[in-house]
Amino acid sequence: MLAPMQGLTNRVLRHLFIEQVAPDLVFTEFVRVQTRSRKRVTRSDLDEVGSHEGTTPLVVQMIGHGAEPLCEAAQGLEMAGAQHLNLNLGCPYGRMTTGATGGELLRDPDKLIELLTSLRQVISGSFSVKCRSGYDDPQQIFQLLPRFEDCGLDYLVLHPRTVVQKYAGHADHRLTAEVVQRTALPVIANGDINNAAIGQRLLAETGVAGLMFGRGALADPWLFQRVRGELAGCVAVGKRRRELDGYIENLLNRYLVRFCGDRQALMKLKDLLNFIPDEELQRDLKKLKRATTVASFRALLDRFAT
Repeated sequence: MLAPMQGLTNRVLRHLFIEQVAPDLVFTEFVRVQTRSRKRVTRSDLDEVGSHEGTTPLVVQMIGHGAEPLCEAAQGLEMAGAQHLNLNLGCPYGRMTTGATGGELLRDPDKLIELLTSLRQVISGSFSVKCRSGYDDPQQIFQLLPRFEDCGLDYLVLHPRTVVQKYAGHADHRLTAEVVQRTALPVIANGDINNAAIGQRLLAETGVAGLMFGRGALADPWLFQRVRGELAGCVAVGKRRRELDGYIENLLNRYLVRFCGDRQALMKLKDLLNFIPDEELQRDLKKLKRATTVASFRALLDRFAT
């Protein structure tokens, strides 16, 4: 699965990944559910759902709070064509001015379960959650598992960090393996799956039903094919440069069509460059991020692959 990443996994990037590396599922960016507006979901988010093409399933991830707004949003999204809905229980920055969202919902498990039960009653398609292992205690997930099962969830995407950890430390996939053993729900592993060896080891040793790639996929779109064994797990620096050159050029051309003007297209692309970690490429990546025009960006990109 391609993870939901706000500001990054937009329609253009999702379609590029579907065409070139074939994820089995792709997620939208956050669909923010409005509590103070009669329109629970923005027109642009509804258009994002309706514009999805092809046979690769699109999972729409909602983030918000309150049973009534979320249930109304879910019904509206299904009317727009969504067949798969997911609730974010993991974002560590999850508090709106009017209430808890994302990972903050784990602070009140009883209210959370009431919310999930209400959502399950109105959602006709698949329904899942993307969840941290707990708010401040990684063992909290084991108290939630039987209640998740009772709610009728279809699967669980688990990021084995607590909410208060944010992205510090390492995702503890020993906990993922234990979760798999203690629930009947299919478990999808998420967090720090940045290369083929890690992904293949998780599939072989934990019993997870699948993997979700976020930052690892942004840095290396071919991670899907590497984990499947369709491409080599590691590549030499020269080939890595050529792969990234094609990836960035392809996205630039698509962003120039999709977004309003050169500046917005470059800003979107520069956000993505921040997720490419290769130390030997940082000098050239910094030059790309300093480019102020498409022409100068292209000139630097032409030299990137050589």
